[in-house]
Amino acid sequence: MDFVDSGLYRDITDHAHDAPAWLRHTAEIGTEAGLLVFVALFALGWWRARRSDTRAFAIAVLAPLATAVAYVCSELLKSVVTQERPCRAVAGAAPSLAECPPYGDWSFPSNHATIAGASAATLVLVRRTLVRLTVPLALLAAFSRVFVGVHYPHDVAAGLLLGAAVALTVVALATRPATRVAGAVRGSTAPLARWLTGPGPRPTADRPHASQLRN
Repeated sequence: MDFVDSGLYRDITDHAHDAPAWLRHTAEIGTEAGLLVFVALFALGWWRARRSDTRAFAIAVLAPLATAVAYVCSELLKSVVTQERPCRAVAGAAPSLAECPPYGDWSFPSNHATIAGASAATLVLVRRTLVRLTVPLALLAAFSRVFVGVHYPHDVAAGLLLGAAVALTVVALATRPATRVAGAVRGSTAPLARWLTGPGPRPTADRPHASQLRN
């Protein structure tokens, strides 16, 4: 099948082969490293949320779980569509910079882009200011999959949209029950449970009142 964006795929992969060696190597490494950055941001979001209110903590915990659900949905969709990888299917295209995945590892949608889209969207819910980092990072991670030659442009576009839509839906549906569970765990006397969920925000009563400070 000759997809509409096969020509765009050829153009991108041709430019990739003409790019400086350092850029090609960076793209090959960055296509995986970008996901590790999201993992680090999830961990940081959880750690900071330990001193936030229970709802905020629940959202921080749900963010990576919702991303995992989006990944599973991507895998299920791959098994239904069974679209061949462009590094094998597009005639006349430059060889892919990354090793072409084996037959049966289908192309649509891109798992990397799905994870990136889901991570970017849910991390913004955890901390709104992260939008300046997560959105560009997700777009770069998705584009790199076309740049190294293992996905069509429509694969990564669909992955970004699928990841964001599924992950945001999961968080929206699960926030209320997750908040109840987090509240119950925070009320536990088990040391590990209390460490995992954190102490929550500092009680208002513990903070000195302005009048006390003046005295």
